[in-house]
Amino acid sequence: MQRDLFDDEHLLFQEAVRGFMTREVVPHHPQWEKDGIVPREVWKKAGELGMFGFSVPEEYGGSGVKDFRFNAVVVEEVMRSGATGLGFSLHNDVMAPYVVDLTNDEQKQRWLPGFASGELITAIAMSEPGAGSDLQGIRTTAIREDDHYVVNGQKTFITNGINADLVVVVAKTDPQAGARGTTLVMVERGMDGFVRGRNLDKVGLKAQDTAELFFDNVRVPVANRLGPKDGEGFFQLMHNLPQERLSIAVAAVAAAEAVLEQTVEYCKTRQAFGRNLGSFQNTRFVLAELATETEIARHYVDKCILALNAGQLTAVDAAKAKWWTTELQTKVIDRCVQLHGGYGYMTEYPVAKAWLDSRVQTIYGGTTEIMKEIIGRSFGF
Repeated sequence: MQRDLFDDEHLLFQEAVRGFMTREVVPHHPQWEKDGIVPREVWKKAGELGMFGFSVPEEYGGSGVKDFRFNAVVVEEVMRSGATGLGFSLHNDVMAPYVVDLTNDEQKQRWLPGFASGELITAIAMSEPGAGSDLQGIRTTAIREDDHYVVNGQKTFITNGINADLVVVVAKTDPQAGARGTTLVMVERGMDGFVRGRNLDKVGLKAQDTAELFFDNVRVPVANRLGPKDGEGFFQLMHNLPQERLSIAVAAVAAAEAVLEQTVEYCKTRQAFGRNLGSFQNTRFVLAELATETEIARHYVDKCILALNAGQLTAVDAAKAKWWTTELQTKVIDRCVQLHGGYGYMTEYPVAKAWLDSRVQTIYGGTTEIMKEIIGRSFGF
């Protein structure tokens, strides 16, 4: 079926982003995977092209447009190029609602210009060694002393953790108040007591800097709090999680589409028993199944994007999109590895790298099991 999500403006932007990926990213990505990090200069070049901060008001250097279709263009082109080390979606899709919608005028002046230009890289610190999907189980504290918070604790699995200049830290300002005792505070590069630990060695996403973060009596000005008062952090997170999960779903479908396209081309040329792989009924049936499910997922995700733009995307809708598309992504890529045979197990082939990179998709942003729990609770049991 013909896709009709994008207007001419989005298609022109898509062409520009695709050119950027071809010139500035794809040739260098293998080296970045060896380095375990993407150079900051790439972020600045992407900022010059206007790839960040679509919702940032024009007076702060952004486009001033709240249209998630532009976000989707960036995510899709990144995934289709296989450049999974870029932390752009975390910056654009996860962080933007916090730094744009929850900041006051003074904070906007401090942070938004750099956010839009790519000179200020962002991260969000939720997960801890003992608390992942259960956000109410976090132990990091931010205890107020006059006009500062004193932050103590540890975070792990933090995307952009090494490169980040500005980190939203989820902390307990009142450890006895449960969800109502959680506050979001902005910790900035260079604050005393803020230390980055290891750049974690992961199964996939090798060029993505994913780090441990440590906070040892870090004094953070109350002026760095998101929101007008303490205790609003948990509800701010719940409000913004659907967009994060939709971003993951967009990436999942784009990755599945890319690998499926590569596999179709491989099956047209690879010979077995004197015939192209594509001439075997099993190959055609497998590809038919994967193509059908991927296209159905594409249309559901596109509908979710329009619902988000209209302010109508629910937590349940986003949970459905997130778990289904990420599980489908792992299925599609695994079946495509099988069709590649032994070559599918060689990391020089894009399908093998996609297989390694895809596994985390069903985990971060809320596991498949958590997504099903969110959906299940909506039945009123």
